[in-house]
Amino acid sequence: MDKREAIGSWLSGPRATAEQAGVAFGYRGEDLGLPEEGPGSIARPGRRLGALAVDWAMSVLIASQLITQSYDQTTSNWALLVFFVMGALTVGTVGFTPGKRLFGVRVVALDTGRVSPWRGMLRTALLCLAIPALIWDRDGRGLHDRLARTVEVRI
Repeated sequence: MDKREAIGSWLSGPRATAEQAGVAFGYRGEDLGLPEEGPGSIARPGRRLGALAVDWAMSVLIASQLITQSYDQTTSNWALLVFFVMGALTVGTVGFTPGKRLFGVRVVALDTGRVSPWRGMLRTALLCLAIPALIWDRDGRGLHDRLARTVEVRI
């Protein structure tokens, strides 16, 4: 191996180096027993971020128009509370928020398939902390999903 190959393997990252060595990672969700594509497969990050943006915009709109009648720092605090209540109630009952439904995403429990209200509340509380949602595993699930034992799938 010359210097260019060594630098190239470093720049491409450990996954590419492992794949060149013959390690088969499979597709996202394979270890969870989910299909590779179509309904029931793991939702892509673009769909999930779009749904999050819609839900946050709805929360800010509700907080600014119905609670504070303006937009200031207190509006952001109220918006977080509205986001938590909306997420905990809707994910814990029907499995999706309005934004998730709009983007064709549903939250399911790994063991039962249906998210319980307590699991929905835990997942939403961890999502409101933001840090657990920024730590992803190989399947693309955030830490909040791993701790709540849930996964976001396509409808």
